[in-house]
Amino acid sequence: MDIRKKTQFMTMTALLTAIAILIPIIMPFKIVIPPASYTLGSHIAIFIAMFLSPLMAVFVIIASSLGFLMAGYPMVIVLRAFSHIFFGTLGAFYLKKFPETLDKPKASWIFNFVLGLVHAIAEVLACIIFYATSGTNVENMFYVLFVLVGFGTIIHSMVDYTLALAVFKVLRKRR
Repeated sequence: MDIRKKTQFMTMTALLTAIAILIPIIMPFKIVIPPASYTLGSHIAIFIAMFLSPLMAVFVIIASSLGFLMAGYPMVIVLRAFSHIFFGTLGAFYLKKFPETLDKPKASWIFNFVLGLVHAIAEVLACIIFYATSGTNVENMFYVLFVLVGFGTIIHSMVDYTLALAVFKVLRKRR
């Protein structure tokens, strides 16, 4: 990688990192019902990083988790944010191998849905592990875990992916 490409990579990583940290802190539109939380746009920096590079995605996901921690969210929500490492890394490596996915509407929609499922499964598992180790009875949390966190995450993820893809395509044209 030449010096110009390295500089662009570092600059884009820094910008997406800053956005990932700031969104949970300053976003006025958010719904928090622990363990569920929905912060509009909270995945956009992650998705854009994922579209660009696996390394960038991992870095931005870690930064996003720190943003949720600094914003004072409950620890279960911070752990959910860190669980993004699974869908973000998986998605980034898939796109590295099949970059044309983003340009094919049907393939992109399927990719978005599968990522949403992986995203939801990882977040539900993070909640189960958190509550199981804290002595909470997980058996009585079916609705909270599978409807609010699971189904809610699929919808939230798919909306943020769609927004991120629109932003990414505009930025790609301007390059």
